[in-house]
Amino acid sequence: MPTKVAIVGATGYAGGELARLALRHPEITLVAAIARSRQGEPLRAVQPHLHSAPESLVVGSDVGDAEVVFTALPAGEAAKQAQGWIDEGRAVVDIGSDFRLRDAALYERWYGYAHPAPALLAEAVYGLTELARERLRGARLVANPGCYPMASLLALAPALAAKLVTEDIVVDAKSGVSGAGHTVDDAYLYGTIDESVRPYGVPKHRHTPEIAQEAARIGGFVPRLTFTPHLVPMTRGLIATCYAPLRAGVTARDVADAYARHYAEEPFVRVTASFPATKATLGSNWCLVHAVVDEPSARLVAFAVLDNLVKGAAGSALQNFNAMRGYPETMGLEALPLWP
Repeated sequence: MPTKVAIVGATGYAGGELARLALRHPEITLVAAIARSRQGEPLRAVQPHLHSAPESLVVGSDVGDAEVVFTALPAGEAAKQAQGWIDEGRAVVDIGSDFRLRDAALYERWYGYAHPAPALLAEAVYGLTELARERLRGARLVANPGCYPMASLLALAPALAAKLVTEDIVVDAKSGVSGAGHTVDDAYLYGTIDESVRPYGVPKHRHTPEIAQEAARIGGFVPRLTFTPHLVPMTRGLIATCYAPLRAGVTARDVADAYARHYAEEPFVRVTASFPATKATLGSNWCLVHAVVDEPSARLVAFAVLDNLVKGAAGSALQNFNAMRGYPETMGLEALPLWP
């Protein structure tokens, strides 16, 4: 029997993308689409690309008999409701930020609020699927990574795991405007963003402690991290360019071997022979990774590109769902990227 699923936050970009993927997943029945706005309207009217959504699937306020609840909500909102769903025997996959950090005090520092459910932070599995498969099986609560951490960590993970680099890590990342969510803020209007690139959130972007936390888990040391995100004038796509000093004696061959070995069996991460482009991942769950050595400075330069709404949000959430439920990890995610 397919798993009954609800999406809470179904009218946003990430929620809509999750619905698109869920509707074609052979082991999912989408039973509820939840949002504060547009209640009573068919989901396919609210999300105009969801042509195959049944007319009966309307935006509502009740998760019904869902066995798994996906949440795509503003910071702090999923944490207010997750314990109740878990107590009812449901599993929760949060695409938002509420369970990514293990230390509740970091939410006050970086997000500006006291965490509503700090006891759940220890239970939440950080869902970077490629590094968490065993912990995901049967999990009740999964924290989906942010889009920037997803790309940054996949770019750096082989070097961190192989102890090739030292602590001074710089991440320079650029994302399309859909990463900001479904908003009418002037900063994201066409006339503002067209033909313009700008940094934002420096030095207090909320993804900074998440990248540092998971880099420390992989590498076994606390990094000195500088993270600078930029907004670029495209709808989808994200690139993370990561810099780290190499340990003494590490060669370009060591780096190439570490990346090839680390991702040899991964269904959605490909190490490319040349510099990757965001467009080569459009609409897909693929992440493309490339690493080079800058010999004069003895630095690793590693790149990762992905679609911020798929691998950076809804696709990785569905990949985590597959791992949780024991389904093939690629189920429902087999589509290749769009081109051109």
